[in-house]
Amino acid sequence: MSGVTCIRPHREFVLSDCGDSAVRLTSLSADAEERWRVVHTVAAALDARGDEVAVTGIIPTYDALLVEFDCGANTHDAIRAHVERLIELPADAAARGPRQFEIPVVYGGEFGPDLDGVAAHLELSPAEVIRLHCEGPLTMRCFGSPGGAPMLDGPAFPRPVPRRTIPRPHVPAGAVAVAGRQAVVSARPAPGGWPVIGRTPLTIVDPATDPLSDFRPGDTFLFVPITAAEWSMYEGVRHG
Repeated sequence: MSGVTCIRPHREFVLSDCGDSAVRLTSLSADAEERWRVVHTVAAALDARGDEVAVTGIIPTYDALLVEFDCGANTHDAIRAHVERLIELPADAAARGPRQFEIPVVYGGEFGPDLDGVAAHLELSPAEVIRLHCEGPLTMRCFGSPGGAPMLDGPAFPRPVPRRTIPRPHVPAGAVAVAGRQAVVSARPAPGGWPVIGRTPLTIVDPATDPLSDFRPGDTFLFVPITAAEWSMYEGVRHG
């Protein structure tokens, strides 16, 4: 693997070759929002025009971006040069504006088996945990595991929430969970170690559709409490 550290006014980043068909961009800005913005501005630009340089995959996270390309049609040098040009784009030049989504959630009980434990750790009542989780919109930062789960900024809890000591072998799709200072909505059934405080009846990812998800990094989620009796009103609905 080779890499080059590049410095621009208010920007610092590393471009590294990964294997024979990928380049990794890592933003080194001291500001977390700037790191995220650089990565996702470049990702959006590549998504819009990646065919021009034989890009086959784009995986953005909080401060890094993996760019996969057809090594039979392009080179590491060319991809690195292309990515570096895209870093100079103004903020959000290639991205649509963020949207806000309301996500109905049944909290506690069988839908949120860890709500009481999270409340006890935070020294809050379960109702206070729900209030803080629903208090304001949470920004989606990237797609996570499993299967394209929206990874969000966490609510304004007084302290980080630890992961479960023993992960669950099965967490259903739609599970609403928190850990550290992050939040997530499970897209597909899978094992999981994040404390589950609720569940949404919405379909978060649908493998039968294109795109698979209506959400994009930068969108915001506003969680809205509903009762178990209201579950069927939203069950299987794809938000968009």
